[in-house]
Amino acid sequence: MRRGTTAFFFLKAVAAPSNIPTRAELTGSNATDLAEAISDIEGWALENVPIETPDMASEFTTSIPGEDKADNSSFTLYEDKVDGTLETLLSKGSEGYVVILRKGDIPQSKSMDVFPVRVGSRSATYTAGAEPAKYKVSFGITAKPSLDAPIPAKA
Repeated sequence: MRRGTTAFFFLKAVAAPSNIPTRAELTGSNATDLAEAISDIEGWALENVPIETPDMASEFTTSIPGEDKADNSSFTLYEDKVDGTLETLLSKGSEGYVVILRKGDIPQSKSMDVFPVRVGSRSATYTAGAEPAKYKVSFGITAKPSLDAPIPAKA
């Protein structure tokens, strides 16, 4: 991820069956920009679980691609002392889409990843150190993400 460039959004809905948002969905009241609140990121990637295919002709065990699965994914966010908008938006059980523009908002760049998600937990992170207040939001990825999608053109 590129600090200061990569964009992160939470969208309440995406109309297209492909899960790829339109420009209006990406910039309208449906979308919440998370970038300024994010302190740390975990996951947001797919990995393939290979299937072993041993045979009696060799001592070497080969494998074939198996099922894809998503890593455990989360954001650690700064807690706003007054405004609880993000805590409400990302409360346990909330569903939506995490949209990551890896290279920033460059129209037609195939660098948009869209993850259908459900919030699994939201919990405060406690510390006695001199740090800002934070909380961690863990997400379950509920369907196959759309990776390397083109960023919609600006109007």
